[in-house]
Amino acid sequence: MTENAQQQPSAPDSELPTQYAPADVEGPLYERWVERGYFEADAKSEKPPYTIVIPPPNVTGSLHLGHAFQHTLMDALTRRKRMQGFESLWLPGMDHAGIATQNVVERELGKEGKSRHDLGREAFVERVWQWKDEYGGKILGQMRRLGDGVDWTRERFTMDEGLSQAVQTIFKRLYDDELIYRAERIINWCPRCLTAISDIEVEYQDDDGELVSMKYGEGDDTIVVATTRAETMLGDTAVAVHPDDERYKHLVGRHIKLPLTDRTIPVVADTHVDPEFGTGAVKVTPAHDPNDFAIGQRHDLEALTVMDERGVITVHGPFEGLDRFEARSAIVAALRADGRIVAEKRPYVHSVGHCSRCKTTIEPRLSMQWWVKVAPLAKAAGDAVRDGRVKIHPQEMEKRYFDWVDNLHDWCISRQLWWGHRIPVWYGPEGEVVCVGPDDEPPTGEGWTQDSDVLDTWFSSGLWPFSTLGWPEQTPDLKKFYPTDVLLTGHDIIFFWVARMMMFGLYAMDGEVPFKTIALTGLVRDQFGKKMSKSSGTAVDPLDWMNAYGSDAVRFTLARGANPGTDVPIGESWVQASRNFANKIWNATRFALMNGATIEGELPPAERLSATDRWILSRLNKTVSQADALYDDFQFAKLSDALYHFAWDEVFDWYVELSKTTFMAGGEPAKVSGRVLGEVLDVTLKLLHPIVPFVTETLWTTLTGGESIVIADWPKDSGFRDEAAEREIETLQQVITEVRRFRADQGLQPGQRVPARLTLDGTALAPHEAAIRQLLRLQPEGDTFAATATLPVAGATVALDLSGTIDVAAERKRLAKDLAAAEKEKAQATAKLGNEAFLAKAPDNVVDKIRGRLSKADEDIERIKAQLDGLPQA
Repeated sequence: MTENAQQQPSAPDSELPTQYAPADVEGPLYERWVERGYFEADAKSEKPPYTIVIPPPNVTGSLHLGHAFQHTLMDALTRRKRMQGFESLWLPGMDHAGIATQNVVERELGKEGKSRHDLGREAFVERVWQWKDEYGGKILGQMRRLGDGVDWTRERFTMDEGLSQAVQTIFKRLYDDELIYRAERIINWCPRCLTAISDIEVEYQDDDGELVSMKYGEGDDTIVVATTRAETMLGDTAVAVHPDDERYKHLVGRHIKLPLTDRTIPVVADTHVDPEFGTGAVKVTPAHDPNDFAIGQRHDLEALTVMDERGVITVHGPFEGLDRFEARSAIVAALRADGRIVAEKRPYVHSVGHCSRCKTTIEPRLSMQWWVKVAPLAKAAGDAVRDGRVKIHPQEMEKRYFDWVDNLHDWCISRQLWWGHRIPVWYGPEGEVVCVGPDDEPPTGEGWTQDSDVLDTWFSSGLWPFSTLGWPEQTPDLKKFYPTDVLLTGHDIIFFWVARMMMFGLYAMDGEVPFKTIALTGLVRDQFGKKMSKSSGTAVDPLDWMNAYGSDAVRFTLARGANPGTDVPIGESWVQASRNFANKIWNATRFALMNGATIEGELPPAERLSATDRWILSRLNKTVSQADALYDDFQFAKLSDALYHFAWDEVFDWYVELSKTTFMAGGEPAKVSGRVLGEVLDVTLKLLHPIVPFVTETLWTTLTGGESIVIADWPKDSGFRDEAAEREIETLQQVITEVRRFRADQGLQPGQRVPARLTLDGTALAPHEAAIRQLLRLQPEGDTFAATATLPVAGATVALDLSGTIDVAAERKRLAKDLAAAEKEKAQATAKLGNEAFLAKAPDNVVDKIRGRLSKADEDIERIKAQLDGLPQA
């Protein structure tokens, strides 16, 4: 089963310290891996490729638990594939994060009493680059600390020279194909960031507001409208009603007076209006509401902008210069004084959009912007999943994906920022518009200017799977490693990023998908399932936990909670438990090495192996097969749990303990068990390595003398199975567990020795008498032996002399309670199996489960009655 093609095993050249100290191990190990080039991928290799590009963290960021979570899973996938013989590339990089980074640098300037306008565009952008070089990339060092096996030679940045060329290239192609255009439309405007933002960057929450009903017109021309944004009434250019609403038919086509102004506005009929909602009449402000803008387009209404970019009123003397919220109160007061207020409702809870970056209330605003025509791109992105070229895991997440791509609006890609990819369009003195590609010379001469806006951050990150591999050049990397294999990311950015990459990848790469599988994860939560936040004191810096418990402990905890698509609760006590697991692996391997565990030589044939050896090898092969299936299905939680219980329970708690008597006896059986134990540890450490790389590297190289587990061969299921041995050891475990429970119930100390007579003849347990006595602390019966308790278990009998130590009455009471529970279980199962209606409707697996419960109850009743019979009379 063990394959060490890269190196020849030799005897361990050093002893393990008595305790595992992660801080002493992890840093030097990681640097050794990087120096030896283990993570570097070769585009010329004939090995099959396996590619993951990292979701690029913001250059402003630091490693939070969400990063650590996803990085652990991506690292596990790529480490395993590397061991399986793939040319495994995990490509790292960072995102320039336009708004977020510009905000950080502007705050720094603010401390100096300056703004970006004091510096000017060129100097400000240079300042941002300086900040990026000095402070950005902190996360990259933290990635090393976590153990990320990324190819640092291929590190990319969304504004490096190559990616900038890719951005300019695809903009030019989309523009030439009439998929990018410029138009004046309503956009989401942030008065704090002073830029447009896309629909998906708006966060909606229920806010306390006010609903004000106000009267427009005079006399018979009166009409009542309601609004939560009274300040926008200064920009009203119509009132709309439904064409079939009899109440207002006499007003349609007429003009009525707009309060507080010297204007009159028309009443128009539009099917958008719901006659059943409110008064059935709505005010129309085309420059400040997307629905009103559409009405305005249909009825050729004027669009009046009444606020500037900071949300300050720009019209109508009394209110000019007021902030939008100040103006709201002032306008309502003025309307009230004029007798125009019909009703006021406060508080009025309604959904309000906020900037996802700074939490400022979004202002819909008419603006000239650049747009991507998404319909054909989105259709291609949907088709790629529908026809199976791209798999979404878990599959139930497909609905969210289709809900998004099937209903996409055109994407506003221009941002009124200075930091980012500047839009490659020049305007001439005579109204010329020229889009410039990377190989074109921009127009020069008097009157020519470049568009001042930059592109949405998601525009450049949408190119990430292919731009990082050298596109638009047809590089060896692009040929070898595209399409990528897995995109592993949180379900929360399926709209921000995943759909963008699908659209651009299919467009730029002639219909070839950017990745074959989208593996969606949940979000990391606190131990109570709530969102972590600094304000509530629940946010955790993963470095604190890594410092305290080691990176492996943090990684294992995160992986053990990673059920596909569902959120991951995590608490410090769980990390402590994972630290204990790492220590268990360490101590058990130390014991194994001290007792001759080795991988030298071939495994002995089955006939030379004890039942215990055959059992653990059979279980080992099943675990390899199970691990492969779970890795391939992204079931990291189930995988981690299976490996945990196999390593801790079966290898360390059972096999090692059962083998102690063999090792103590020495001779050929001890050598055989040493070779089996070496095999089991070799494979177990390899199975664990992708998730807990540091402790497994240290132990494996000591065990095998190999160069590194990073480049070792992934274990394969040899097909060896021994069901008889598994049943035999399960019976042995049952005996030991039952007697241990009995001892504990009697208050016996774990190390307290008790005289016992074992009747094992005629059972498969006979060869295990020495192990049974060793593990149960049972000494020979002696001349004065008197059985005070007899435990029949699995066909064997264990008679104990508990003279002076057992409380017979208490034991009878306990067993009577257990017997009553078993009899109740039997009665319930019997009743269900005797119910014809139930049997007709219940699935086969449910019926089989109940039959199993009945069988188990019968066994328990028989066992407990035998134990009661074996007790001395009180």
